[in-house]
Amino acid sequence: MEYFKGIEKIKFEGNDSDNPLSFKYYDENKVVAGKTMKEHFRFAVAYWHTMKGSGADMFGWGNYNRPWEKGKNPMEIAEKTLDAAFEFFTKLGVPYYCFHDRDIAPEGSNFAESCSNLHKMTEKTKQLQKATGIKLLWGTANLFSNPRFTHGAGSNPDPHVFAYAASQVKNAMDVTKELGGENYVFWGGREGYETLLNTNYSQEQEQLARFFEMAVDYKKKIGFKGTLLIEPKPKEPTKHQYDFDAASILNFLRAFDLFDDFKLNIEANHATLAGHTFQHELTVASAAGRLGSIDANTGDTLLGWDTDQFLTNIYDAVYAMLVVLKQGGLGSGGFNFDAKLRRGSTDLSDLFHAHIGSMDAFAKGLLIADEIIKDKILDNFIEERYSGYKHGTGLKIMNREIDFIELEKWILQNNEPIIKSGKQEYLENIINTYLRKF
Repeated sequence: MEYFKGIEKIKFEGNDSDNPLSFKYYDENKVVAGKTMKEHFRFAVAYWHTMKGSGADMFGWGNYNRPWEKGKNPMEIAEKTLDAAFEFFTKLGVPYYCFHDRDIAPEGSNFAESCSNLHKMTEKTKQLQKATGIKLLWGTANLFSNPRFTHGAGSNPDPHVFAYAASQVKNAMDVTKELGGENYVFWGGREGYETLLNTNYSQEQEQLARFFEMAVDYKKKIGFKGTLLIEPKPKEPTKHQYDFDAASILNFLRAFDLFDDFKLNIEANHATLAGHTFQHELTVASAAGRLGSIDANTGDTLLGWDTDQFLTNIYDAVYAMLVVLKQGGLGSGGFNFDAKLRRGSTDLSDLFHAHIGSMDAFAKGLLIADEIIKDKILDNFIEERYSGYKHGTGLKIMNREIDFIELEKWILQNNEPIIKSGKQEYLENIINTYLRKF
């Protein structure tokens, strides 16, 4: 059965095209900075929002009419959804997809049945991957939707829930490996607290560390070669989540000797919920050598929750690509669209328009970022701004050759420093000149 009737394979037609179902900037074969756009982005469709999204929000139930969501039982619906998914991936022209275990297979009446459902769907998924050439960017386990995870998974005060969560991750990691997944992601959807009145903070930190240690051990046991990723999120649904932002997770990994075992999957919308910019979170992770993958979405700054919108802001795309290009790419990671249609966008074609718009935005961002880097205008400015640390007293500071006493003597001789302009507005104008070129 064809689900997206009337829609052909989306092609690159260039910026002069007036075809809304075409790429204006994303040319998968175009070489930029030594790699094709396809290689740079490794775009992935997020199964949960794209195929399972219903249009529901906190004030209303689902209002989408998806033809694959009709069937005699949950497994039949799951099989139809999988067929529709690979039709969508193929027509959109993305090389990857990603999923939670409960996205592709329904939860059963008990754990054994849930695992059976998952492994049955894995067999069908393997067949579709082979037929289409589309690959799995990463898999993960849904440890937040079922009521059993009300008080968390790895941080849950009940070891019974901890054991259930660990068992679910084991099976999700098995399936990810079987499907050739290139990464495995941990998102602690409810790993946090609502009130400290009933929370042993130190105990829960230790539990999470043990949870991740077990995951690392199991990865080695089964020979999974993919990268383990942790995704930061500051709040919602809990008031405070332990994976608050990139800096919090990096500190946690260092504290529990897990730093070399994980990288971060940074999401733009989570960055803004933490009070940061997308560029900030990418930079913090990259500076530590731990930026592994990206959830390519955005939020609405007027709303205080995770709206998961498709990113079309060219500035955000440029700033993101500056970070990614400077670190030499994402390795086994990629850009996945953890983004959903607005409640009022009910047509099946809207799924294509949304992905096309965001893929084009990032492609344009890549082109602009590449020009900025090649011209070195930002790099030269920053190098000059910190040049004082390359010689004299500044070099002694960096080489640990001077102390407070010696610095005081130096200040008594040299008096007040001269304030130098940071030239923020000038640099922002420079960015605008590059945007006008494309």
